[in-house]
Amino acid sequence: MRVPLSWLREYVDLPATQTGRDVQAKLISAGLEVETVEHLGADLKGPLVVGQVLTIEELEGFKKPIRFCTVDVGRANGTGEPQEIVCGARNFAVGDKVVVVLPGATLPGGFSISARKTYGKTSHGMICSSDELGMGDDGAHGIIVLPPETEVGRDAIELLELVDDVLDIAVTANRGDCLSIRGVARETAIAYGLPLRDPALLDVPGPNAFGYPVKIADPTGCDRFTARTVTGLSPEARSPIWLQRRLQKVGMRPISLAVDVTNYVMMELGQPLHAYDRSLVQGTIGVRRAEEGEKIVTLDGVERKLHAEDLVITDDRGPIGLAGVMGGANTEIADHDAADNGGQSTSDVVIEAAHFDQVSIARTARRHKLSSEASRRFERGVDPQAAAAAAQRTVDLLVLLAGGTAEAGVTEISAPSAPHTISVPADHPDKVAGVEYGRESVVRRLQEVGCDVYGQDELIVTVPSWRPDLRDPNDLAEEVIRLEGYENLPSTLPRPPAGRGLTSRQRLHRRVGRALAGAGYVEAPNYPFVSEQVFDQLGLDADDPARRVVKLVNPLSDEEPALRTSLLPGLLGALRRNDGRGSHDLALFETGLVFRPRDEQRIAANLPVDRRPSEEDIAALDAALPDQPRHVAVVLAGAREQSGWWGKGRPADWADAVEAARTVAREAGAELGTRKGQYGPWHPGRCAELTVTVDGTERVIGHAGELHPGVLKTLGLPARSCAMELDLDALEQVGDGTPQAPGISTFPVATQDVALVVDAFVPAADVEAALREGAGELLESIRLFDVYDNAEQLGEGRKSLAYALRFRAGDRTLTVDEASAARDAAVALAGERVGAVLRS
Repeated sequence: MRVPLSWLREYVDLPATQTGRDVQAKLISAGLEVETVEHLGADLKGPLVVGQVLTIEELEGFKKPIRFCTVDVGRANGTGEPQEIVCGARNFAVGDKVVVVLPGATLPGGFSISARKTYGKTSHGMICSSDELGMGDDGAHGIIVLPPETEVGRDAIELLELVDDVLDIAVTANRGDCLSIRGVARETAIAYGLPLRDPALLDVPGPNAFGYPVKIADPTGCDRFTARTVTGLSPEARSPIWLQRRLQKVGMRPISLAVDVTNYVMMELGQPLHAYDRSLVQGTIGVRRAEEGEKIVTLDGVERKLHAEDLVITDDRGPIGLAGVMGGANTEIADHDAADNGGQSTSDVVIEAAHFDQVSIARTARRHKLSSEASRRFERGVDPQAAAAAAQRTVDLLVLLAGGTAEAGVTEISAPSAPHTISVPADHPDKVAGVEYGRESVVRRLQEVGCDVYGQDELIVTVPSWRPDLRDPNDLAEEVIRLEGYENLPSTLPRPPAGRGLTSRQRLHRRVGRALAGAGYVEAPNYPFVSEQVFDQLGLDADDPARRVVKLVNPLSDEEPALRTSLLPGLLGALRRNDGRGSHDLALFETGLVFRPRDEQRIAANLPVDRRPSEEDIAALDAALPDQPRHVAVVLAGAREQSGWWGKGRPADWADAVEAARTVAREAGAELGTRKGQYGPWHPGRCAELTVTVDGTERVIGHAGELHPGVLKTLGLPARSCAMELDLDALEQVGDGTPQAPGISTFPVATQDVALVVDAFVPAADVEAALREGAGELLESIRLFDVYDNAEQLGEGRKSLAYALRFRAGDRTLTVDEASAARDAAVALAGERVGAVLRS
């Protein structure tokens, strides 16, 4: 929401010395997020004056049309003589009043003006457009043509209000009242302790039987509808300069008087309005839900197919507007330009000021991908009591500026409703903040935001109509705390009981992160949101449990409405982005939660904030949440070891992904098993299942290896990319996190190398497992150091695996016979299990 300081001063008597920066600091202290303050005209210096075009000479012989003009600027040039100016624009004529910048002036951007020779003439100044003055879009895209009654020689900086401070406020979803000058003025008045001149306090006539006929078929979707009629609008009436400038400063483009007035009142009071050409409305105006398949052409010229949940404005023909979002083209206000083009400008208008259901408008706007200034306000909450005042303000401005006549008929339909009241202990804000404010301060702050407060120890608070976000005692406590100043809250660090620190889960999380970082991986946290199409891209089976997702009711993006069940989509997206930006050698990791829906869905209760929740409260909350195990994942691409004078280097491969899993397992103190596997996005021939043994049962907790070429192509990833993901919580359950000091033996090691020939399809992990089991307790370590597959020497479909076995005893030096016996036992079991034979 853009808020000009000059407009704000109309409702709050701010000290003259207060700048936009000062107001920004006050509003930030009160809890509003003022992102920037734009200083309009900060580098603008005159003379900038109003001139009248006396003559225009068309210059020939140039590639583009050029005009040599004489302009009367009064005594602003010191001589009173006409000013000679060269100009290329063509949207003005002799007799028009224009804005002229004279030599010696400086325009926005530091552009200095001086007399200069161009196109064979000397130009003493410039005739200005709105862009050159930093005014924003005026819809003309050319020279500013002022009203005929504008005085020649008048200072244009003052006339066009070119110098001002504009505050840009990021309004949160619960503060719809601040999407208006009225709402921001109220916050400013509270922050400065000054009175507010509320622009909504108008004398409004009561409803009568002479108003335009309106029928509400859905009072839930529309609980208030006000209609007023103004006739006899002058077709020549234009929006005055002050109104156009205020719209430009808040970021809107002037269109026509009737439309500009409705936009102006919306920005002023926060109540969206719509003006219909009365001659184009046929019969009674109605509000109902759309019928499935109905269509409407909105003001943006797009034909939209309506949904049965869309709330629409209708007449006897059918829909004439998407309620609270955008009007229809079939009742559009026609301005004087239409009359100039042979059409007929609008002289009679029906003004609509209604209050619609927040959720309904939000869903319609998202369904049609049509966010408008009106829908932004309705979905955040609009003051229902302001509708009549906004309609009256619109009528008054149309009568004043367009010479219209307000008809006596007033239509006002409203569903019966009672003001919202909240019962809250007077010391509740004290308990929430840990600060003693006292009853008087609590009552005063609540009254400042517009609440009616009664009672002593137990306060009965009636919430104002413009604050629908105040629903419970905690909301009221927040109002007191923010107005008393967040900066006044004491910064008190909690004192944990002695002997407590990080949980074992937190310590493991940190150890894993440090270990992977030490192994050369870079942490890349990602948002936990995914689209369900990503599971197709990853090649998951239709019945894969990972496809069962938790869907969000209000996702940040409609394209990613679900919570992740795997860390890979986010990491692979990060891999793709970095590779596309020129970083081809990548090793990324992430530890984070994944989300799995429970079979039984429960609704979480609101926990108390004035005391610690009980164990039962926390257990009930946990039971209502989805299951959230912590996973760890890595992705690799490009070179794992760089080439250089020290060597050739090597690319990342499946073994690096498996080694990352073993690194994590070592930090958890768990024994991780690996075996050949096949799952989802991994290459079926280069995928390892990661297993742990729980109560004697082997359980798969993850996978590692090279990704499938089809997945790489679908996701646009580098060739031979690898990945690993495993369940960190499951690893923690079977691991022993107790630090183990390494045992250092004083006895020498006995090394035995064996080369075994097996069938090519036999996994090396199976051979290693057999050797490890057969070697017995004397085996200290085993390492695969060579793989050989020469068909001429080994036979077709055979391979050789060479292992280094290290034997050691803790109490003696092993003899050659003991080491050889252990080796032979290992080879024998490998032969029995996988058909391995010693290579000759």
